[in-house]
Amino acid sequence: MAKSKVRMGMVGGGQGAFIGAVHRIAANIDGEIELVCGAFSSNGERSIASGADLYLPANRCYATYEEMFAAEAQLPAEKRMQFVAIVTPNHLHFAVAKAAMEAGFHVLSDKPATFDLQQAVDLAEVVKSTGQLYGLTHTYNGYPLVKQAQDIIASGQLGKVTKVIVEYTQGWLADKEGDSGKQAAWRVDPARAGISCCMGDIGVHAANLAEYVTGSHISKMCSDLGSVVEGRLLDDDGTILLRFDNGARGVLLSSQVQVGDENNLRLRVYGEKGGIEWSQLEPNTLWLKSNTAPTQMIRTGVGAFSANAQAAIRTPAGHPEGYLEAFANIYGNFVKQIRAFEAGEDHSNAAFDVPGIDEAIRGMAFIENSVTFSQSETKWHDFVIAPL
Repeated sequence: MAKSKVRMGMVGGGQGAFIGAVHRIAANIDGEIELVCGAFSSNGERSIASGADLYLPANRCYATYEEMFAAEAQLPAEKRMQFVAIVTPNHLHFAVAKAAMEAGFHVLSDKPATFDLQQAVDLAEVVKSTGQLYGLTHTYNGYPLVKQAQDIIASGQLGKVTKVIVEYTQGWLADKEGDSGKQAAWRVDPARAGISCCMGDIGVHAANLAEYVTGSHISKMCSDLGSVVEGRLLDDDGTILLRFDNGARGVLLSSQVQVGDENNLRLRVYGEKGGIEWSQLEPNTLWLKSNTAPTQMIRTGVGAFSANAQAAIRTPAGHPEGYLEAFANIYGNFVKQIRAFEAGEDHSNAAFDVPGIDEAIRGMAFIENSVTFSQSETKWHDFVIAPL
C-alpha cells in the first residue's frame, strides 16, 4: 500500500494569528503532514476567508469546528482529516478537543491543555473512553540538546539531582498599552485565559521542562505571583520555590514584564557530581559542568547523542536549529504515533516522546496550584492534582 501524508485539520489560527502559522510551518517541515481543512476563527466569514488564504478548497473551509467535525466524519476514510491541531485561546481547548475525539479524530493541542484543571481531568476521561490519541505541544521538549540533557541525567552522569533552576522571562507585557493587541488581549482576560496570564502562558512551559529533563515531579511549592502592571487582572510575574519528589530543591522564575527580555527560557540542573546548563537563546549549546574537570561544551550534531536527541537533529553541525524545528519534532513524533496507532502497534505517548494527557493534567495543576498557593499565608503546599 502506498504511503500517504497524514491529514490535518486546524481549529483557530486564522488571519492575524501568530501561533497558528507556527503550527502550520512546523507541521510542514518534514513533508509528512497535509493541511486539508480548518475552522480558523470564531467568526464564520473570517474562518472561511482564512482557509481561502491557505489555498484550501472551499468545501473544506468551515465556519465552525462543529460543522467541520460533522462533515469530515462523513468523508471517505482516505480523504477525511486524521487529527486536528487546536490553536485557539485557552477557553475553547476543552470543548474542541472533546468534540474532536468523540467524532473520531486525534488531537494535538496547544498548551495549556484546558481552561482549568477540572476540564483537564474530564478530558482524560474522554481520551480513555474514545481511545483517540492526545498530544500537547510543549515545544521546548523538542530541542535536541534538551533531550540530550534528559539522557545525561537519566544515565547518572550528574549523580543525584539536588538543585533545579528554571527561568522563562519576557518583557513584552511590561506596559498596559500592549494589552489591547491581538496576542495580548486574550492572555490578560480571565474569561479567555483562565486564572493566570504569566504562569498559564509561559510558567507552565518552564515547569514542564524541569520535570521532563530531570525525570522528577514537583511535589511541593511556595508561590509568590503578582501583577506588576497596575489594573491588570491576572499575574504577569512570579517566583516559585520548588521541591521535587527525589528530594531536590528548585526555583522557577517566570515574568512577562522584564523589560528587554525575549523568550528567555533557561534551565540549570545540578547533581552531586556535576551540572548542566541550557538556554533557548543558544539552543545548539549545552554546558556540562564539574568541580573536577574543565567545563564541557556540547554542540548539536558533534559526537554521539542519545537516540531521542539524535532523532531530533536535522542538519549537520553548525547549521542552527531552533524553535520551528523543535516544534516540528513534536509534530513529527505525533505523526509516527498516529501511524503506529493505525498499524495496531504500541502507540503510547511515552513510546513516541509526545507530551500527553498526563502532562496536560500536571500542567493545569501547576497553574492552579501556583495561583492558589500564592494567595495563602502558608509557606509550603503539597502539589495537588485534584481541582482545588
